[in-house]
Amino acid sequence: MNQITTAIAGLEVGEPTFRGGLTVFPLLSRETSDLDYLLLGDGLREDRVVVREVSMGGSVPDLEVENRSDRPLLIVDGEELVGAKQNRVANLTMLLPAGKTTIIPVSCVEQGRWSYDRPGFQVTNRMHFASGRAERYASVQESMRSEGTRRSDQSRVWSSIDDKAAAMEAPSETGAMSEIFERHAAALDDYVRGVEAAPDQLGAIFAVAGGNYGLDLFDRHATLAAFLPRLVRSYGVDALERRSEGGTAAPASAARDFLDRLRAGSFDQHPAVGLGRDVGIVAERAIGGALVADDTIVHLTGFSNPRAGRGERAGEQVYANYHQRRDALRRRHAS
Repeated sequence: MNQITTAIAGLEVGEPTFRGGLTVFPLLSRETSDLDYLLLGDGLREDRVVVREVSMGGSVPDLEVENRSDRPLLIVDGEELVGAKQNRVANLTMLLPAGKTTIIPVSCVEQGRWSYDRPGFQVTNRMHFASGRAERYASVQESMRSEGTRRSDQSRVWSSIDDKAAAMEAPSETGAMSEIFERHAAALDDYVRGVEAAPDQLGAIFAVAGGNYGLDLFDRHATLAAFLPRLVRSYGVDALERRSEGGTAAPASAARDFLDRLRAGSFDQHPAVGLGRDVGIVAERAIGGALVADDTIVHLTGFSNPRAGRGERAGEQVYANYHQRRDALRRRHAS
């Protein structure tokens, strides 16, 4: 995918900010798009979008989104939706057509509730915490390649929330991920206050103490500015848990190495849920993906975990499975 490799190559890594085990490197570029879309939070607040269960009985891995506006609707991977029968997060980034109702793939982040607390959903000021997001993303990418679906490993999603809640001393009667963020709201808000979007910033690389890296890149500054606080909270949860492991900022050379590994990865593509196409990336010690619409990279994300936690093992398995299938196809064609 020359489009993605060219975009990554054209990024400038800006001066980082560092606080409590979290380093944030701005990704700067003047190449912005004029793609017109509505953000989910804006659509819900303005009653131009409705998110609900697919039926009164509901379905854990699916939600129904009615876009009543005259613009496509952007939903970003990891966005949290609270309400209805249980809280969910989006399984990947989607651009949903105007004036249509679409079934979207989601994961549950509230294992112990399956009853209505309100008819519909609202978005929050947080996202799936970074390590859980990386692990879920790896399983969604694998299901897309092997089955043509966009399902997560739901049991692992719940397990990672349980583990994080225990580590962060944030128990919840319903196993809700939200309790982790609420329990540490003051510290996470402190991270957010330390990070401000630069004028030419389209994305960021996040480095957590211990060597975990993540990347989010959008097609324009306004979208990055809207999501940056949520992304900082997402990575801030991991940084709070591991802040004793890193008292200094991550080096810029490691951030650039992460970019280079993603750029050198293998790419595959699939029709997206809604508009555009999903591009998957499998690379050495890294995974990623992008939503591309009208030849525009709407959102590119990537994850790396050289400490080989559960998310990294999932990423390594994706990498191995992908190349095994590719090599098998090559042998078949050669014969």
